[in-house]
Amino acid sequence: MANRISALEGHYNPRRYGKEGSIGITLTEVRDLTLHQIAGWVDTMDAVGKKGATAVGAKEAPGPCSASHGSKGAMLRIEPMKWWLYGAEAPSLASSEGATLDVSHSRTHIRLSGENATTLLNRHLPINLSEAAFPVGSVASTAFHHVGVAVWRSEEGFELFLPRGFALSLWEMLEAGAGQFGAEIV
Repeated sequence: MANRISALEGHYNPRRYGKEGSIGITLTEVRDLTLHQIAGWVDTMDAVGKKGATAVGAKEAPGPCSASHGSKGAMLRIEPMKWWLYGAEAPSLASSEGATLDVSHSRTHIRLSGENATTLLNRHLPINLSEAAFPVGSVASTAFHHVGVAVWRSEEGFELFLPRGFALSLWEMLEAGAGQFGAEIV
């Protein structure tokens, strides 16, 4: 396997900064991403969904705009006929069933957590990320300053999957905006 170099290399500086005396946002780059996309055809969605759920150790495949956790990873429904398998390898699919694609190297995974994470993200993403509208387990494919991104609200916070080529500029926007709340990069 190729030695993966972070898209944020040289720009990721763990520290505390911004508003004194509080940490309202924690920013983390989650490295060594394992992310596989699986897609089914109209008549094979149930079968492909079951294979994906088995791959992550979950009971069932998630429905639209949601995720399911398993013992080996998570399964995110990112589009009507596509899932992402997070932390697990893709199952083998015949071409008549669907398709798989390793997208691990094409994305940078950023986690935002803390009491002000929702406020910061709502300034950049055109969707309502309040707990009532976007609870834990929710998934959305959306735009961040005209760049297509995926966001998942996990138990740990907001998981952003940014295209590698835009990761640094989007990271810099998040980093700058987080300072007003008091931020920590870990």
